[in-house]
Amino acid sequence: MTQTLKAGDFTGLATDYSQHRPDYAPSVLDALLGMLPKPVDRIDFVDVGAGTGIWTRMVSARGVNSSTAVEPNDDMRANGERDSAGAPIAWYAGSAETTGLATGCCDWLTMASSFHWADFDAATREFHRMLRPGGRFTALWNPRLIEVNPLLVEIEAHLATLRSDIKRVSSGRSGITETLTEQLWASPYFEDVVYLEGRHVIAMTPQRYLGAWRSVNDLRVQLGAEKFDAFLSFVEQRIAGLDVIEATYLTRAWSAKRKG
Repeated sequence: MTQTLKAGDFTGLATDYSQHRPDYAPSVLDALLGMLPKPVDRIDFVDVGAGTGIWTRMVSARGVNSSTAVEPNDDMRANGERDSAGAPIAWYAGSAETTGLATGCCDWLTMASSFHWADFDAATREFHRMLRPGGRFTALWNPRLIEVNPLLVEIEAHLATLRSDIKRVSSGRSGITETLTEQLWASPYFEDVVYLEGRHVIAMTPQRYLGAWRSVNDLRVQLGAEKFDAFLSFVEQRIAGLDVIEATYLTRAWSAKRKG
């Protein structure tokens, strides 16, 4: 499976993804909720590209009126449904371009760590259709800030010894995020674009830290099975004896209001 995995395909990685990926900064969630046109308990919320529901569950736990998760990958969605058992979240198969949900079904629509996989024009047209007047679309990511921890810098640098041309730039600090503010302002579907960010530190057990690495798709694709396993072995050796690995994350969010 590892050798044939394609970029963006998290099949087989969902369990590690769900159990070990970090939450988003609670302060950013507070700020985003404050931008919405209704009290929290009246907000109908949709999370597209929900993965295993890490962000979906954070929002749902704030007491929104309804929570809906849309995820195209069967493995990720199945794990999300399992991990959300008992939470009032409805799960559906669908994509950013074709969610399958009703017109005017929500007040807040988000894509957490997934908007870089979507077709911008098709997705924003679909989101405009789904949002009610005054509703908002939010794209957010949660990249690591490894530069604040020398150990994490050392671990990241080891990748270059396994493949000299390794491309390891977080989707939350590259690609679409470099121009997203301008793209949203230029969109015929959205206005009032607001950017915000917040740092948060997660104290990870060695098991969780390794699990987060196991859930990474781009390294598996670039390194192949043998070198990826060698990298995991290096990480395991490097953190041996540590009780906690402090990882700093930067939640970055773009919130835009529906036009019309």
